[in-house]
Amino acid sequence: MEKHIKKITAAAVLVMIAITGILTLLDGDSERGEVSPEMTLSSVYDGSFSKNVTSASAEKLIFREKMISFRSKLVERFGGRIVNGVYIGKDRLLDAEMSEHTTEPSAADRINAFARKYNGTVYIAAIPSSSGVYGEIMPDYLLSDPESQKITLFYDQLDSSIRRIDAYNILKMLKDNYIYFRTDTKWTSYGAYCIYRTVIQKLGFQPITYDKYTIRHVTDDFCGNLYQRTLYPDISADILDIYEYPDGVEVRSCVAADKNGLTHEIELYDMDMLETSNMYDMYLGAPEAVVEIETNINNQRRLLVIKDSYADCFIPFLTQHFSKITVISPEYMDGQISDYINISDYEQTLILFGIENSGESALFSGILQ
Repeated sequence: MEKHIKKITAAAVLVMIAITGILTLLDGDSERGEVSPEMTLSSVYDGSFSKNVTSASAEKLIFREKMISFRSKLVERFGGRIVNGVYIGKDRLLDAEMSEHTTEPSAADRINAFARKYNGTVYIAAIPSSSGVYGEIMPDYLLSDPESQKITLFYDQLDSSIRRIDAYNILKMLKDNYIYFRTDTKWTSYGAYCIYRTVIQKLGFQPITYDKYTIRHVTDDFCGNLYQRTLYPDISADILDIYEYPDGVEVRSCVAADKNGLTHEIELYDMDMLETSNMYDMYLGAPEAVVEIETNINNQRRLLVIKDSYADCFIPFLTQHFSKITVISPEYMDGQISDYINISDYEQTLILFGIENSGESALFSGILQ
């Protein structure tokens, strides 16, 4: 029976490819049989050429997306489960290539070097992806190198002075809750909150209890990075939440600096990003090299956070405890941290990143020295 399913799937995919090829041949340059806009001096001058090109490109993109979505449905319909490296589960998508993600060989060495030169205390939280927490729903052959092992091996390479935070076991224990997106590898705000409770105690504070927050659902249409790879339509879109503490500390200012040091005011939550294809960037706005957050709490506590995108929905929870938080995104910097800030101004540093991104050299190379 399984052989028949595979044959049917292969035949259906071949038919789809053939249809795509025929349509391409029929239209020459275009993917949908339209004639390419004619470029004339007058059309360029009055802007109609640019408008027509944009329209044609948009229609091609829509066609491409429909074809990808169709292929995903076709594969799933005939018993297949993996599309573009994404496993299609009953109610979530997972990265089927997680075992291929490797850790930057010198990452631990660079973090150790940073900690040795730093007078304060370094804390580290390596966060598993959704595949690391829900991997058991995938076939065993996709679990040859679990993220839990990667995190353990990574932590074992760190100096004993660095405070390790076990995010994996906490999140694994809470997996029946909405702690990870269904369509993305990253955690939800609630998943971030669950780790915040542990992190903030390590940093010397009591966490704000869950019942003190007002939770605002700002959209239920978030389709994350796994959806973008498959365009599979039968998994429910995700919810983006904002946790507000009405009686808590207020953020006075939020200033971002790009890799060239040019600064501009931003919001902790950039609601305009909800109108883009990068809805997750609502948290802290579009990525910047440095973000400095100041609050009205008068405790003179300063925290340095070195992070990737996993931390974006995590940072707002920290604002209730520090007078200043400086957030560094190494992959968007040129040079070293010392080119942007004086690390001796901070008595505590939190390094928080997704273990799936630990193989990205830009996250560590030339920065944590």
